[in-house]
Amino acid sequence: MSEALKTKILELFKNQKTGTLATIQDHKPYSRFMLFFHDDLTLYTATNKETHKVDDIGQEPNVHILLGAQDANFSGAYCEIEATASIEDSKDKKEKYWDDSLSKWLGGPDDPNYVLLQLKPQKIRYFADSASKAEVLEL
Repeated sequence: MSEALKTKILELFKNQKTGTLATIQDHKPYSRFMLFFHDDLTLYTATNKETHKVDDIGQEPNVHILLGAQDANFSGAYCEIEATASIEDSKDKKEKYWDDSLSKWLGGPDDPNYVLLQLKPQKIRYFADSASKAEVLEL
């Protein structure tokens, strides 16, 4: 693994919290904006366990994530991430990744409907900007 590439990816994960998560729903891709957290290269995102995305992942755990390039000119770095998703329901992780902005959808870290999606990357394509060639990290 290229440590230089990993460092660039982790810096992007640290600075870009909002991105898209795509699942497969009825044999078609379905994307939605999510708030992402990370522990090394593993990403986490909060959701209500009664959502379609949880059902989608139960049927097909392979997901796609886009993070970065959020300025108006798409000039910043971004990542395209192929990952495998699973449900994370541990109290420790839910407390660690709770963010008050989630209170629009969830009642707090003890909400029984609050779960995390754990997203383990298989391949990360890092682009320095929209005109650059991808650097690829395979895990």
